[in-house]
Amino acid sequence: MSNQAAEPLYNVLVHQVSRPTGEPSPQHFQFVEEPLPALADGAALVENIHFSVDPYMRECMDGDWELNEALEGRTLGRVIRSNSAELLPGSWVLHRQGWRLYAHVVPEEVRVLVPVEGVPLTAWLSVLGGTGLTAWVALTQIAGLQAGESLYLSAAAGGVGTAAAQFAALLGARRIVGSTSNARKATILTQRLGYTDAFVYQSGQISAQLTEIIPQGIDIYLDNVGGEQLEAAIDAFRDNGRAALIGAVAQYSALHPPAAPRNLFDIVGKSLMLKGFLVRDYQHLQQELEAFIIPHIQSGNVVVEENITFGFNNIVDAFLSMLNGGNIGKALVSIEPGI
Repeated sequence: MSNQAAEPLYNVLVHQVSRPTGEPSPQHFQFVEEPLPALADGAALVENIHFSVDPYMRECMDGDWELNEALEGRTLGRVIRSNSAELLPGSWVLHRQGWRLYAHVVPEEVRVLVPVEGVPLTAWLSVLGGTGLTAWVALTQIAGLQAGESLYLSAAAGGVGTAAAQFAALLGARRIVGSTSNARKATILTQRLGYTDAFVYQSGQISAQLTEIIPQGIDIYLDNVGGEQLEAAIDAFRDNGRAALIGAVAQYSALHPPAAPRNLFDIVGKSLMLKGFLVRDYQHLQQELEAFIIPHIQSGNVVVEENITFGFNNIVDAFLSMLNGGNIGKALVSIEPGI
């Protein structure tokens, strides 16, 4: 195609160069500059603008990611050169070739995104992306939230937690309780992000804290942490409670995994249901999520809560900060502010 911008000669990528034992650190990553290959027929060159950093990536560091190779992650970029009639220059595309400045993509591995008035582009990496879809699936498909029910969420200030609480409020939940790491987060959760109650968890006291806040018990638990948080939820469940198991951040970097909840047999006594899931198996619900949530974003009923770090050179720091609870809402890295 003619009249397109000159193709960059070099790319900058992030490689994982060693496996962590315990908490990861910057030394496990390396920024690498390499020549950008010529653009193949049927492909497009994308300049990556917005990057998602997610808790699941910590597990990838233990073996799913190959060492000294380009990493992956949900990314939103702009086509700057194309040899494909389906991917026009200037188009925004969602894809998984993150952790790099540029990506070569073909139509079947991207979603062309049509911007919607009143909805920030970054929402497709947060409340309308895999994070929001995870929250939607957990509530509607796994736990089956019904109007008037009460639920508890661990890692309440994270991307999934801040989306799920707002979704649950729209779906008619009566009480929405979250646990988080500090008082500032707890205040923000109840003032603007859908929670009716939030508390700062204290190791060894979580079950007692939860019981004090909602002594009548909970119907649903969205588990992003595992360990003691799951044990507390089992204690708090009413009969026929349901848990959607999303993540287990408490053990991702633990040198010694936390002991399994000591009250697992209460699952039998209370007729509980605990079910894990992978959001990739529910991509068919993406349009349902968007149809429900987009009008609420446009009206202001749903806050697109994002913690954005600017500069590709800060992507490793943003990832590590997210793992340590440094974010409120979805953790993102952006090249261009305000886009």
